[in-house]
Amino acid sequence: MDQGFASLSDTALSKGAAWLSHAKVRPTRQRMSLAALLVGDGRNRHVTAEGLFLAAKSSGESVSLATVYNTLKAFCDAGLMNEITVDATRSYFDTCVEDHPHYFWEDTQELTDAPTGEVAFSRLPKPPEGAEIARVDVIIRLRQR
Repeated sequence: MDQGFASLSDTALSKGAAWLSHAKVRPTRQRMSLAALLVGDGRNRHVTAEGLFLAAKSSGESVSLATVYNTLKAFCDAGLMNEITVDATRSYFDTCVEDHPHYFWEDTQELTDAPTGEVAFSRLPKPPEGAEIARVDVIIRLRQR
C-alpha cells in the first residue's frame, strides 16, 4: 500500500477541491480532506479503504472507516476513481480512470500499474442481449521467486 500520501497543505486541498469540482461532487469537509490525500500531490494512487482511513487519521482528520468507504464509493460513482476487486475480500481504489492493466503483488498485497502497451486482446466476447461491456479489468498476479 502506497504510504506516500500528500499532507493536507493548502496546495493539496486546492488540488483536491479542483478534482471534486471537475466531477461536480459536493465538497464536504471530509471529502475535501480525503481528496487532498488522494490527489493533492498530483500522483495517482491505488488505495484500500483501510489504508486511506489510516492516512487520514495520521494527518489529523476525524473520519470514520464507514465514511471513507462511502466517500470512495461516491468518488467512483462520479467517475473520479475505479474500484479494482482483486479477490472476494479486498478492493483497491485507483485514481487513474483510464483503461490500464494492473499487477497484484501477492507477497505484499500491493496493486501497481502494469505497462498498458504490452497487453493485447484479439477480441472480447459479445455481451448478452441488452447489455454492453462497461470496462475490462486486467489483473496480473505476481509473486517473488
